[in-house]
Amino acid sequence: MRALPPGLAAATEHAVTTLATCWRLTRSDGVVLGFTDHDAAITFDGTRFEAASGLGASETETALGLEATTAEVQGALSSARIDEADIAAGRFDGATIETFVVDWRNPDAHVRIDVADLGEVRRGDVAFTAELRSVAARLEAVRGRLYRRRCDAVFGDQRCRFEVTSAPYTASAAVSDMGRGWVETTATLGVTPEHYAFGRLTLLTGAASGLATDLLAASACATGAVRFALSGQIAAPIAIGDRFAVVQGCDKRFATCRDRFGNAANFRGFPHIPGADAGFAVAKKGDRLDGSPVVP
Repeated sequence: MRALPPGLAAATEHAVTTLATCWRLTRSDGVVLGFTDHDAAITFDGTRFEAASGLGASETETALGLEATTAEVQGALSSARIDEADIAAGRFDGATIETFVVDWRNPDAHVRIDVADLGEVRRGDVAFTAELRSVAARLEAVRGRLYRRRCDAVFGDQRCRFEVTSAPYTASAAVSDMGRGWVETTATLGVTPEHYAFGRLTLLTGAASGLATDLLAASACATGAVRFALSGQIAAPIAIGDRFAVVQGCDKRFATCRDRFGNAANFRGFPHIPGADAGFAVAKKGDRLDGSPVVP
């Protein structure tokens, strides 16, 4: 049983309720937004919860055990801080939602009743519906390591430990041309374009600022420009002159990690695992059976 703060417990005993529901939304980029179904703004815990946002909570059910539960928040796009373009661009994907019950006469009397992840956001003509997934849903994600030859770390992350934030591994440039699934730049990148295959491109300015996508390939054009093939569409519009940062890519092979980046000590794959051919082959005279790695 959840213990209520004394002030909130006293508010529940009144003949007329003074309780309100508040939601605090924390996006993956650090932006924090607060909303309430009360008719006036409420401030507590360092967050201002905006009123008249058109939000309302659905019925939700909880049960003992690890089964994932869901709830919904419905509302109109009446808040100036919730922009339809931001939703379409994915800026709210993966956001964390905290739900509070608060006595609006005494905001210090509040209790957090749920923490959820923002799931599917469905848009209608005048309203949206946001699915709230319980933290138990995170247990459905694949966790752990994969035993395979290629590295399973993200290039430049804490497991990879390779410093990619400085030149020549990260470069900035401006968009000189773009089309469906690609952008070009005439900037000098310092290395051959092929080094940016499997890399990542992040927009720094313009309507798509802060959005990113992986790269499928990079190649030099006959005009001297460098074209980047994007693995996914960026929902926000990109304009000529918008600046972006691009990080070199890694194909996850041990030879690339060792020879190109000198990072073999942090390689997170298993390059010496024998393949099916070696594993099921019959030993014969002349084979190297001295215990050395099958894969150099």
